[in-house]
Amino acid sequence: MIKTWILYIVLLSLFPVLIFSQQQPGQLASKKDSLMPGMSTSISFSLENPSAEDKIYDVTITASSSFVKPILAKAEFKIAAQEKTVYIVPIRIAAETSQGVYSVILHGTDRSDGSRFIKTSQITISGSRKLSLTALDSPEFIRAGETIRASFLLKNNGNVTEKLILESKNAVVDQETSITLTPNESKVIGIYKVTNAELGQNEFQNLNLSVYSPDNPKENYTAYISTKVISVKPVEDDIYHRLPVSASISFIGMQNRGIYQNGFQGEIYGKGTLDKENKNQIEFHAVSANPVEFNSFTQYEEYFINYKRDNVFVHLGDKTYSASYLTEFARYGRGAEVRYDFKRFSVGGFYNHPRFFRDIKDEFNVYSTFKIRKESEITAGYLYKTPRTGEMNFGNIRLDSEAHLPYTTGKFKISKNIVVSGEAAYSKTEQMEGTAYMAQAQATFERFNGNLMYMRASPKFAGYFTNTSTFNGNIQYKISKKLNVFGNYTQDARNFQRDTLFYAAPYRRFLQYGIQYKYISTGSITLYNGFQKYQDRLEPKQFDYYEQYFKVSVDQQIGQFLVNVQGQFGKTNNYLSGFNGNSSFYTTNISFEKFKTSFSIYASYAITSRYQMQNEKQVYYGARIFSRFSDKTSLSLFYQNNYMPEEYFRDRNLFEVLYHQQLFRGSELDVSGRYSLQRGELGNKDFIFSLRYTLRLNVPVQKTAEYTSLSGNISNLGVKKTEGIKLMLGNHLSITDKDGNYQFKNVVPGEYFLEIDRSTADINDITNVSLPATLHLDAKENIFNFGLTTASTIKGNIHLSENDGKDEYSFAQYQPTKVKNKRQSIIVEASNGEQTYRKIAFIGENFDFTYLRPGEWKVKLYRNGLDKRYKIAADSFQYSLKPSQTQNISIHIVKQQSEIKYQQEMIKVGYNDVKKKK
Repeated sequence: MIKTWILYIVLLSLFPVLIFSQQQPGQLASKKDSLMPGMSTSISFSLENPSAEDKIYDVTITASSSFVKPILAKAEFKIAAQEKTVYIVPIRIAAETSQGVYSVILHGTDRSDGSRFIKTSQITISGSRKLSLTALDSPEFIRAGETIRASFLLKNNGNVTEKLILESKNAVVDQETSITLTPNESKVIGIYKVTNAELGQNEFQNLNLSVYSPDNPKENYTAYISTKVISVKPVEDDIYHRLPVSASISFIGMQNRGIYQNGFQGEIYGKGTLDKENKNQIEFHAVSANPVEFNSFTQYEEYFINYKRDNVFVHLGDKTYSASYLTEFARYGRGAEVRYDFKRFSVGGFYNHPRFFRDIKDEFNVYSTFKIRKESEITAGYLYKTPRTGEMNFGNIRLDSEAHLPYTTGKFKISKNIVVSGEAAYSKTEQMEGTAYMAQAQATFERFNGNLMYMRASPKFAGYFTNTSTFNGNIQYKISKKLNVFGNYTQDARNFQRDTLFYAAPYRRFLQYGIQYKYISTGSITLYNGFQKYQDRLEPKQFDYYEQYFKVSVDQQIGQFLVNVQGQFGKTNNYLSGFNGNSSFYTTNISFEKFKTSFSIYASYAITSRYQMQNEKQVYYGARIFSRFSDKTSLSLFYQNNYMPEEYFRDRNLFEVLYHQQLFRGSELDVSGRYSLQRGELGNKDFIFSLRYTLRLNVPVQKTAEYTSLSGNISNLGVKKTEGIKLMLGNHLSITDKDGNYQFKNVVPGEYFLEIDRSTADINDITNVSLPATLHLDAKENIFNFGLTTASTIKGNIHLSENDGKDEYSFAQYQPTKVKNKRQSIIVEASNGEQTYRKIAFIGENFDFTYLRPGEWKVKLYRNGLDKRYKIAADSFQYSLKPSQTQNISIHIVKQQSEIKYQQEMIKVGYNDVKKKK
């Protein structure tokens, strides 16, 4: 058997069967696997006549699919006695043949006795994946508020059935996004996007359609279209550079500890630049005196202005001034600050007269900073303080004389992940000297984050901190995507010079560590353990306790609901009341959003020994609702029944309502009402009411351009009239006179689209240039002329012509199998260089292109997967269209001639047995 196949291969190489055709997809191959659609090949059958007589057989060839076509379906076959031979069957595989295994069957009938035999050979058609995605049709322009609709032609040019996903990043796919395309099948895919009717400027919108298979997501096919969107409510470019400024007036009423106060308060604020290059930056703020007692819900009197240009910064007026962390961390006052930045070096200083701290009368600071590299720098400075005399001391350390505080700070990025910083300061007064220092380190890695800070100030240090030390630190380590461990420690500074504007928060010292596990993508559980010490700084003290605790917190999203549940269990040592006890807290937070409204609900139940009574029961609950009815209207409601004693150092809302309404553009009204506990109060409640009107302005500060104009003429190129034609340029309108002249005056320089209102011209009138036209108006006077003519039309039909000679084969008595033609189509494209239109046209049907601008047009034809047996006789046409002309095109599709030649005599393959010599 091996000898037979070797001889067969040799003979095939010596006597090939050749197939010649007008359009041959591939050379004739002699193989049975890895075959591709559209090729021709040959299948061989090994035959043998073991009898002593010559045989003549009638041979018929069939296949398991109509797409696999034997070129010689019937033949006569002779084989001599005792002869072995190879019978070669040429076949053609159609281009639309799907991937799979097919059978070629040889039927033989002996003419002498009628005996029959059947031989089968299998061939394998390989898969060929080939998709094409082409932009088919899209509008050249639309008006804002209209919908952009575009279509794309998606075709499966392979032989594998494709399951595909359709998506667009900036539009909506106008059908099911999951489709199936069989081999050689095509579909028109539509996408759309609704444009913004409030668009202020003309723009281009680029839409895309992407197609990919879930099995091969990296093989992504994308096509794009671009459409001009013309604003119907254009915002004119301004010839002035403007500064945004808001001015407001408020009426405020307050029931304060049984006494009613009310009055008006004005405010003006502006921030922006003074020139169109945005180099001169300015900010200013002015708030008149507060008509009621100060609280965190109303503004206090403030006046400031600051200016920045390139390397210079100047501030005049009120602000929170800061020298350094140790010397003067935050001191609100009225003064001035100047800074100048060189390339790597900066110098600056400030003067400050504190407004809410009576120990200090004035302070002066100068400093210089040197940048070592991008994120590393060293600063050296000097702070000078002068005390107030003969006034009550509001701080806990009296500034008894002038104070001198030199200091130095530094920040160093020592590696990609580690930053260290620190400060050292010295103070000297007439009575004492002191020092202070601070060191801090931050580390950020992929799995580990940490921050440590230590500060210490000596008992006689005359800076922001005195006779205190503090240590803060936190670390977090990410074990895996779902598991984190963490720990943090906080120790507050005891003695510091806080402004009397604020009450001091409780002194805290606590250590907390725990683990967090994310059990699903929408849920996690966190376990905490640690201790905490809270001590009231105010007198009389309301709490002073030490507590060890264990805490559990669960966060879970359930549908649109975000739920947090907490439970804390601790043992409390109450230093204020002198007893020990248990403290337990159970808390729930639920939030969700519905109908443009967000809801947050809070509830807590506690049994605690932290305060005046042992095992005291407390219940806290509240809710917040925020609803945005529209872009102009919103309403917020808040209620909470009470607060924990640890929060009584600040103002607290018990009930709040906030209403905002935009009356018209640049004009707003705000109404608020609050029922609150002021800082330091535990039970006496006050009411605050505010009515505020705000006017937002854009104040001109620099003229940047001069008005320009556009004029022109619409010439009559064979239409009934050019008078009364409406033209649009942005939000400017113009109507032509009896001679077709138009003019736009007082136009801001810039880029515009010139449009024509087609309803003011006859239905078949068309401009001789493409409109909307993009015009850049920068000269004082601009001219744009064009003409009005009548549109042309291209009409056509597609004919399928069977070739008169038909397919000619030189095989004896062979008639090719006729298969019913499927519906074939081509793509017809008409283009004049500026505009391109495409249509899918089916064979045997008519097509047309209407409303074409007279001129040179080229019509091109694309196969669109047309069967390879067919040929487009002429695939391009060039026409010079005249006004009102209708150009007819006749497109011929012909069936191609195929000529197959082969050796008339049968190929005989024989061999002699060679006996192995012993």
